[in-house]
Amino acid sequence: MAVTKHDFTFMVPKKEISMVPDMGKWKRSQAYADYIGFILTLNEGVKGKKLTCEYKVSETVEKLVDLLGTLDRWINETPPVDQPSRFGNKAYRTWFAKLDQEAEALVSVVLPADKRAAAPEIAVYLKESVGNSTRIDYGTGHEAAFAAFLCCLCKVGALRVDDQLAIVFKVFNRYLEVMRKLQKTYRMEPAGSQGVWGLDDFQFLPFIWGSSQFIDHPTLEPRHFVDERVVNEHHQDYMFLDCIKFINEMKTGPFAEHSNQLWNISAVPSWSKVNQGLIRMYKAECLEKFPVIQHFKFGSLLSIQPAKP
Repeated sequence: MAVTKHDFTFMVPKKEISMVPDMGKWKRSQAYADYIGFILTLNEGVKGKKLTCEYKVSETVEKLVDLLGTLDRWINETPPVDQPSRFGNKAYRTWFAKLDQEAEALVSVVLPADKRAAAPEIAVYLKESVGNSTRIDYGTGHEAAFAAFLCCLCKVGALRVDDQLAIVFKVFNRYLEVMRKLQKTYRMEPAGSQGVWGLDDFQFLPFIWGSSQFIDHPTLEPRHFVDERVVNEHHQDYMFLDCIKFINEMKTGPFAEHSNQLWNISAVPSWSKVNQGLIRMYKAECLEKFPVIQHFKFGSLLSIQPAKP
């Protein structure tokens, strides 16, 4: 995880990738190196571990869980409205406006007193992580903003190296629950979905980290996750299976048809091969795709400046 720096001025992050040729600037940036480093550090940290295993829960982690609980409560307080179109319920905009208004204050509470100045910068990533209020859609770019939000909290020292398991199992897992509730309640559209050829309509990271949890598992192999009995029995322990469970609840018809990519993955012999393949796919399908990265914002913590060699 990135080392804490004390010597810089925070800034409100802004977009820097406005044309396809700018993508090289992103791939060479300090932000890219920090972001992928963060994802891979957590990938190592959760290897072979169950969601239900014991891990340290710091005060910052508790505060983040409270923050996500607040977002969840606001969904209950903002029921969907009656409207002709089935998808993209406009009540989502009311919910989002509340977050837009409160984000900075919510983030301030999570930060140590001497780092409160970072709240306006870090809050931007929180606001970007819950979907788009114009299009009422959600996709892997929004998920990436939440990982960026967590990465920034590490960079300012609010989260530490020994928070790794809690970051994925407690914070990110709670975030997923809230996102699923948003997607269901407001019938959000998948952003830039590749339909049947994508991995999942909405998420990617829990498949990476979830496959890492399974590495060296004595009995469960990739071929088992298409078995609904296995999913129901083990989803509390494994993020990957929890994702499959949600897909099964939301989609009808044969799994091989509605989730073709995942079906193909179930034929891969080992979880470490699945994990490596998903990391490659994440880079290619999300981090190297202009339609996703054009929305990414850069500030002092996740900088567009070229990475230090």
